[in-house]
Amino acid sequence: MECSECPSARLAALQAAWLAPLRTRLLRRALVARRARVLDLGSGHGATTLELARRAGGSVVALDRRPLRPDPSCPTVGADAVSLPFRDCSFDLVFSQFFLLWAPLGPALAEVARVLAPQGAFVALEPDFGGLVEHPASTAVQPLWMAALERAGADPLVGRALPSACAALGLEVEVHLASASPPPSPRRFDLLSELPLLPAEAAALARARASAHGAPPGMVAHLPVFGVLAHHPCVRFGR
Repeated sequence: MECSECPSARLAALQAAWLAPLRTRLLRRALVARRARVLDLGSGHGATTLELARRAGGSVVALDRRPLRPDPSCPTVGADAVSLPFRDCSFDLVFSQFFLLWAPLGPALAEVARVLAPQGAFVALEPDFGGLVEHPASTAVQPLWMAALERAGADPLVGRALPSACAALGLEVEVHLASASPPPSPRRFDLLSELPLLPAEAAALARARASAHGAPPGMVAHLPVFGVLAHHPCVRFGR
């Protein structure tokens, strides 16, 4: 299952802002300004499409099952990630953010490798909810994330699986992690509430939200996000 409607447009924009430092680091490393043919894989509401269009050296194609067109200059394609409607070696840069957790990882990455040009780069940011760290315990919702994502058809552990899955296709992989953890935002509960929750889980979420509202300074909610830069072995990027 691919969920182009999760999260909503408002929360997708907030999520993109939260991931901006790691995304910027990876795109610079991938030489985005020199990329003439860019694919925004799993573009959803277009939270990152316009950023790619500003930074890339050429055109950006936004692909999702039900893509929105954030700007007339960015063509959109409605398609499945496991059957991309593009020729081999079509793109210099393929970008994906919090999308592969909704897609069959192996088949989707095989398609990425197929459409990636020999000198191209693949940049992906994916979460690992199995490593979610929360404190105090009264604010913890990690089990709810795991259950709700799996119920929705997602893989909550996709972040840790991504590097080895890219390497299995013969790509060289660099792994980057966020250098800092921002203060916990109450919006994290809004994101979780958009997933299919059982009544008992919804009640547990409400209790955690109430506890976080009055939590003392020092509250922690850190979600590991794996930033991956993958490329064919012949490619070398400057430091």
